[in-house]
Amino acid sequence: MTILLSTLNARYTHASLGLRYLLANMGELQAQTRIQEFVIGAKTTEMVERILAAQPKIVGFGVYIWNVEETCRLVATLKRVAPHVVIVLGGPEVSHETGEQEIARLADYVVTGWGDVTFPKLCGEILNGPKPLMKVHAGVQPPMAEIKLPYGLYSDEDIAHRTLYVEASRGCPFKCEFCLSSLDKTAWPFNIDAFLAEMEALHARGARTFKFVDRTFNLNIKTSLKIMQFFLDKLAAAPEDPVYAHFELVPDHLPDALKEGIAKFPAGTLQFEIGIQSFNPVVQANISRKQDNAKAADNIRWLCEHSSVHMHVDLIAGLPGETVESFAEGFDKLWALGPHEIQFGILKRLRGTPIIRHTQEFGMVYDPYPPYTILANRDIDFSTMQRLVRFARYWDLVANSGRFTHTVPVLLGANPFKSFMAFSDWLYANTDATHRIALDRLAVMVGRWLGETGMAAGEAAELLGRDGHGVKQKPASQAAGREHAAPARQVRHLAA
Repeated sequence: MTILLSTLNARYTHASLGLRYLLANMGELQAQTRIQEFVIGAKTTEMVERILAAQPKIVGFGVYIWNVEETCRLVATLKRVAPHVVIVLGGPEVSHETGEQEIARLADYVVTGWGDVTFPKLCGEILNGPKPLMKVHAGVQPPMAEIKLPYGLYSDEDIAHRTLYVEASRGCPFKCEFCLSSLDKTAWPFNIDAFLAEMEALHARGARTFKFVDRTFNLNIKTSLKIMQFFLDKLAAAPEDPVYAHFELVPDHLPDALKEGIAKFPAGTLQFEIGIQSFNPVVQANISRKQDNAKAADNIRWLCEHSSVHMHVDLIAGLPGETVESFAEGFDKLWALGPHEIQFGILKRLRGTPIIRHTQEFGMVYDPYPPYTILANRDIDFSTMQRLVRFARYWDLVANSGRFTHTVPVLLGANPFKSFMAFSDWLYANTDATHRIALDRLAVMVGRWLGETGMAAGEAAELLGRDGHGVKQKPASQAAGREHAAPARQVRHLAA
């Protein structure tokens, strides 16, 4: 083994699609290459020991916003104890502002952008000469038909225990300035028949959960329908052994043909992540986001009322020109539409994204360390931004978790954002914590808050009891009536 491909995943259940693409496209070097994945939080010296046990000549690291700090420590230690090992970096975090990064200084080479062709070529030059003169190598984007698909490299262990990431296309035609995909010129599809053949092979091996990383699943409706029909056929053939698919959806593009297909999916088999980000037209113009808000709202409402799809809808706080008041208005509007989860995100300044052009005008202040979260801006001061951060964390624990589905509507009342912000401020004042709040304690605190806002103790206890707090709760899958391929949190929503 000469070449080791490695990364630090956010958790064990995440299998790196990027590393498998590299391995699939190594050509003559594939037999000398293997993958070794780690999880963030692992001890640096133990990772170094495991890497060196494989005696690699080259180690390629996938570097992302969530793992760059720990990967930097790993590279620094590796270079101290084994300076002869050649370190090559790739991934979105090191593809922009490369010269400013300590991890890039420590490494021998960096591949920016697409690595499918450039990384194998660079490895060949390192091993066989002539030795590359440049440290930074701009990734060459090959024709999509020339990229070998990696899905056969998912192991039986991956299929049994990990999320399988797949993509029917790369890139995005939209220009939202907070997103790295804004740098793409368009979206590039893989051959749909070749892709579906790979999905068929995965399904035959036992895969039942497919998470699509395409930025715009519903950009090409003809292709979207083909992909959905693949899953519908599997569901029809074996309803007792359901598949589960996750897609990112453009909110204002939902023609009747797509609605007809979506409506056929039973509960627990289909999930959409829908990016609204902001309902404020001024903010949308600031970040170059084109979105028909009326159509987007109508489509979300239709999905809630006429389909069984599980919906995560995204909002981002801290965008240039967004005040707390306008964000609250958008939040309340979205809550009224009825999605299962509102993913409340805080703006991050990803390296290379055009959002930086607003820094001076809007007084955008970002954390200098990953994940580069907004700390304050012209319209939201630091202390208020911290309140929003806590709101987002508590919202995930209480509303999105599916553990308080009967209680949350009562807690929110007629003014959802204002009510939950008041609860968030109170909860922080009484716990001084945003993490490691045990579920039992959280339920007690929710009950106390309901009491302090005027609900009788017996009524609050009864309401929480409907959500399984205070009484022995059945496992979510039993409560739902059958086992699901869907994630546990979605199953809890279904059970309600």
